[in-house]
Amino acid sequence: MSPRQSYVEGEAPASQPVKPKRGSKVTWALLVVCVLLAAALIVICRLSVDNWRTNKNLQTLMKENEVLKKNITESQCKTPPVVQPTCPTPPVLNEPCHICEADWEQHGGQCYYFSTNKSTWNQSRDECRGRGGDLVKIDSREEQIFLEGRLRDKMTEAEDKFWIGLTDSQTEGTWLWVDGSALTTDTSLTFWARQEPDNWTGHNNEYPEGQDCARMGERGGAADLKCWFDKSCKVPHKSICEK
Repeated sequence: MSPRQSYVEGEAPASQPVKPKRGSKVTWALLVVCVLLAAALIVICRLSVDNWRTNKNLQTLMKENEVLKKNITESQCKTPPVVQPTCPTPPVLNEPCHICEADWEQHGGQCYYFSTNKSTWNQSRDECRGRGGDLVKIDSREEQIFLEGRLRDKMTEAEDKFWIGLTDSQTEGTWLWVDGSALTTDTSLTFWARQEPDNWTGHNNEYPEGQDCARMGERGGAADLKCWFDKSCKVPHKSICEK
């Protein structure tokens, strides 16, 4: 068979390349477009779901916020019940009724606060003033009995004493109460411990200014209530406030 005869019958010569069909390119292009559209559709669906969830959460938060506002408004509008103070039962004969604030102890016509903060005399006085009172001024034997007994319960060691409102810091030997009144010369109404006040300057002159402030307390009890001691005003102690 001659080469011409072979070409006529539809067979291309071996050296001639086969051209790709145009339809296959279109098919691939459509396939890529479909994939991109599917991906875009998935992204749109996910964004729509996320947006729906966000809107739902926002609505929930708005509802909760409204409920909180309502509760706050109602709580502000409610007036707390007024608790009327009551006098001790039974009442003490011939003694007026006095009501003391929380943490203060009532005795007679006065309120007392036993501070456990260890501070200098001046700092202790500032604390008492901040509470609306002052360091205690002892006016009677009956008041000394009350305070001496209470300190026996509160002291944990011999030096665990309490400042009172008595000082001779202005003039040595002239003892004044915090209200400016002088300490009485009546020995039945003064309760210095034995050999007190002594204005001791310490073993190594640690208190060169002496001891110009008064503290009180005997853990085991004091003979004839005598439990006042002078001490350097700079030494930290607990204190008794009165108002």
